[in-house]
Amino acid sequence: MSKPQSEIQAEWEAIAYELLVKEMGQRHITYKMLSQRLALMGIAESPDRLNRKVNRRKFSTAFFLACCQAMEVESVPLGSFLRLRQP
Repeated sequence: MSKPQSEIQAEWEAIAYELLVKEMGQRHITYKMLSQRLALMGIAESPDRLNRKVNRRKFSTAFFLACCQAMEVESVPLGSFLRLRQP
């Protein structure tokens, strides 16, 4: 029996959240620092808004990539995060 589309989407959103939070943690980057770095790229997001957006786990790939660029992430280790499941 296959999972509902919403459940599959939520799983991928959780993976994106975990990746972003892990990268922030490894670099000791706070939401305030990320906000400042994004501002240098022309992206205006307050620290509180960033916190809510990330913790809601509902953000776009473009937002994820912008955050990675702001944090100077060169690669993302997907292997340990991907939880591929058989249908």
